Amino acid sequence: MSGIRFRLNGVETEVDADPDLSLLSVLRGRLGMIGPHFGCGANECGACNVIIGDHAVASCDTPLWSVADKDVTTIEGLGSEQAPHPLQRAFIAEQAMQCGYCIPGILMSAAALLKRNPSPDSADVKAALDRNLCRCGSHNRIVRAVLRAANEMAAR
Repeated sequence: MSGIRFRLNGVETEVDADPDLSLLSVLRGRLGMIGPHFGCGANECGACNVIIGDHAVASCDTPLWSVADKDVTTIEGLGSEQAPHPLQRAFIAEQAMQCGYCIPGILMSAAALLKRNPSPDSADVKAALDRNLCRCGSHNRIVRAVLRAANEMAAR
């Protein structure tokens, strides 16, 4: 086995692991990232989404080898308790979460959208979050929270 190097939440990282392992298993099992959750294991639910470059990607079916020399961001790298990302503040303000299992993946999808499109409309947000499943029924609040964060970020 050879080491795979990538930037995880802005920190140069090298992992000696089977390059065909899923990124999710490496993130959770070897690197201690508990934000990306295992949901379906088949790129169907978005619970494991991370940002690679500027796009939200399901880490459950992304092989480790494919992130070599790339930037990978998990929810742990989005913001902190001391300095939350505008999306995190907006989700709290809009009460846009219930059980929280899907929220890290939704936040990563929303953050990727805002990187690519800092002024989305409601249809853009819905399209970006279409692959994220949430069974708690907070969809309208989630869309409001993403739009709120976009407005906050635009005002800076």
